[in-house]
This record gives sequence, structure tokens and C-alpha cells, in this order.
Amino acid sequence: MSIALLIGAAVLIISIAAVRLSTRSGLPSLLLYLGFGLLLGNRGLGIDFSDEELTQVLGYAALVLILTEGGVTTKWDSIRGALAPAAALATVGVLVSIGVVAVAARFVLDMSWNHALLIGAILASTDAAAVFAVLRKVPLPRRVSGMLEAESGFNDAPVVLLVTAFAAQTARTGDGSWSGLAVTVIVELIVGSLVGLAVGWLGGRLMARVAGGSSALFAIGVVAVSVLAYAAADVVHASGFIACYLASLVLGNMALPHRAAVAGFATALGWLAQIGLFVLLGLLADPAGFPSQIIPAIVLGLVLLLVARPLSVFASCAPFGLDWRTQAFLSWAGLRGAVPVVLATVPVTAGAAGVEGIFDLVFVLVIIFTIVQAPTLPWVAHRLGLDRGHHSFDLALEATPFDDIGAHLLEVTVGPLSRIAGVQVYELRLPQGANVALVVRDGTSFVPKETTPLRRGDQLLVVTPAAVRTAVEKRLYAVSRDGRLAGWATD
Repeated sequence: MSIALLIGAAVLIISIAAVRLSTRSGLPSLLLYLGFGLLLGNRGLGIDFSDEELTQVLGYAALVLILTEGGVTTKWDSIRGALAPAAALATVGVLVSIGVVAVAARFVLDMSWNHALLIGAILASTDAAAVFAVLRKVPLPRRVSGMLEAESGFNDAPVVLLVTAFAAQTARTGDGSWSGLAVTVIVELIVGSLVGLAVGWLGGRLMARVAGGSSALFAIGVVAVSVLAYAAADVVHASGFIACYLASLVLGNMALPHRAAVAGFATALGWLAQIGLFVLLGLLADPAGFPSQIIPAIVLGLVLLLVARPLSVFASCAPFGLDWRTQAFLSWAGLRGAVPVVLATVPVTAGAAGVEGIFDLVFVLVIIFTIVQAPTLPWVAHRLGLDRGHHSFDLALEATPFDDIGAHLLEVTVGPLSRIAGVQVYELRLPQGANVALVVRDGTSFVPKETTPLRRGDQLLVVTPAAVRTAVEKRLYAVSRDGRLAGWATD
């Protein structure tokens, strides 16, 4: 145990330090974590790990925590306007992507139809961890970032179901009926959604009543509710992933106390899950099989990036009136990461024949195209004009100190592009009872006057009655977007 703890703690510390290198280079940290796993593996320092079934189980557990983080930290207002196109991308877009990649795998790489469909399904899901990590660094209009967030949260569920079904078909353990498969997937998604919404709402209400004043215990309880939603749905043979994400989304947008503690704990667990998952996948991989898969990976990756993804975006988003610039960026931003690599273990554990090279192919494809896509996303957004007019605004809330008196504290950071800069305190026109109690500027704090102008980089402490907290948040977002004329100017 001591040796395992020594290696694990060292990997965690190095991985945390590597985030700075990732930020400077523009490469997602997932590549560095995969590299650590390869370095520790049997072709590196000699740790022998080849258990696909354990990798799949731990991978699913990590994805549950990653989806929990994504749901808890996602504001409903940021995805509400993007929900319909995101749902279309996660369903219609997934089917289009599977079909295009499968045709290429069948006729270009001469795979059987079963293997081609399996490859198409494995590569269909965008990765929540990769998308959330990149979105933190790319300023985008709220609707675009909301679509990417919601899509990456939604599309894991149908893809996992389809990969499992195709693997069973390939292993000849499925029922062989395509109509039966379609009905099964639809029913599991619907039931999983209902379970997730119900568990999230009921669990949130229960936690608000029984958790008491401890923010740490409350945060643990909220995450436990999200995990419960996954397990409850899976037990009744529904989609656990869609249940987990929807339950987390409900919890993150309920008027619950200790929101800052919950968000911080969920984010920490998400990072831990990402690091552990990517290092584990690197350990499982054998670099000896990579050279033979480079050409097939490049071929399928180009088809996915230049044909399948644009067609899936067009088929899903055109009915919603999205302009060509937004569609072009969504096409380029379909990042693949841990999810396809984890799903590449499913055919092996299902006992399918002739799938030995799939894991290496998917691993190589993810590495190559993450290197191509992720660092270029800011440049693509700039060239398409999608990084202008975006407001940088951060809102944090910790309600613990004021639960007994029905008050909340909002910590507001004025970002570099926020139009709150230059606005005087009285021009915020906050709802009655809410006040800016403190301003922290350049390390110095002071109590502002009504005529105090706010600046970029200021941190504000706003005290508000619990009853009008939502109205205060909406008002601050409006001023951040429209400046002092918010409420008078039209959107």
C-alpha cells in the first residue's frame, strides 16, 4: 500500500503542477496525464496493467464524477437558450456522425459493418472533461458555450447505450433487431431522464432540510445524490449517465445553501477523476501497437473532423437558425477525450471478436486530433468573430454565515470585458434590500459610496435577502452585458 500511495501521490502532485504547463502551451492537460500513464506503464517504468474490465468500471465511475461537476457548475441561464440544439446534437448529431464514420471505416479501411458501426459509435461522443477544460480558457457567446456544455453532458448517455448494443451485436449476444435496439435506447434515455430529474429535485429538497449548517457535509450529500441518480437509473436498466447529469443540473440550479462549497467540492472531485482516468488509460495502453494504427487513425480522424462533425452540426442546428460562423466553430470544437478511449474497452469486455486493435486506434486518434484541435480553438473563435462581445463575469455565493437570518452573500468579480466597469454603485439599481457592502481593489478593501465607480478586476461583496437573490443575480448579469443602460436598452 505504501508504494501505491507513494506513486499515486507523486503522480497527483506532478499532474497539478502540469496544469501551468498546459495553460502556457495551450494543450489540454489530458495529454500530459496520458503521457504520465504511458511513462509509468509496461513500456516505461514497468508497471504492468492490462485489465480492460477494471478500466471500464473505474472509467464509468470517473465519468459520473465528471458529469456531476459539469451539471453542478452549469448555470441554467447559460444553457437554457441552447438546450434544444444541444439535445439535437446529442441525438441526431450522434446518429449522423456514426453513419458517416461507419461508411468511411467500411469502404476506406475495409472493415466489416459491425466493426465499422462500433468504431463510429465509439468516436461519436464529445468529451465533457476536454470541453469543460477548454471552455474555461476560450471567451465565447453564452449560447455557443452553453451548447457545447450541454451537448457534452447529454451525448455520453446515448453513445454508451449504442456502443454497448453494437458490441453485443458484434459478439453475437444481442437480439439482432435494429428496431428493438432503437426502442431500447429511446426508452432507456426517457426513463433515465425522468429518474435524474426526480432524484435531483427530491434529493436537493431533502439535503436542504437535513444537512444542517456544515457546508462540507452538504457538499458531500449533493454529490452523493448525483451518484444515487446514476445508480438508481442503472438498476432499473435506464441510462445512468443522463440521470446523473440531469440530477446534477437540477441540484446546481436549486436555491440551495453552500453553493460555493458544493461547486468547489464537485470541481475538486472532477479534477481528481480526470487525472486518475487519463493516467489509468495511459497505463492500459501499449505503445507497441500505436505505429500500425497511425494511418487508420488519421483517416478516420479527418473524416470525423472534416465530414462527420460538420454534417452532424448542420443536420442538428440548421433548423434552429444558427449562422454559419457558429456552425463552423461547433464543428471544430467537437473534442474527443477520455470517453471514446474508455468506450474502446467495451468490445473487449463484451467478448467481441476481431476488436484487438480498436483501443490503440482510438487512443492514437484522440492524441493526434486533440493536439490539432484544442490549441487552435481560441484562434478559430477569433477568426470567426465569436470572441467579441462576450462578457467576462464570475459570480460566487456562500450562504452559510447568513442562513439563520435569511440573507445571502454574493461575491462578484468584474472581469476584463464586463461592462460593469465604469458603472457607479447606485447605477447597478439592485433590488430593494440588496447592497454592495464591500469593494476589494488592488488588494485594498473599502466600503463604497453610492457614487463610487467600479473598475475591471474589482471584487464586490453584495449582501442580499434570500428572497431576492435570483433577481440580484439577473440584474448583475444584465449590467455586465449592457452596462448602465441595462433594462432600458434592447438586447
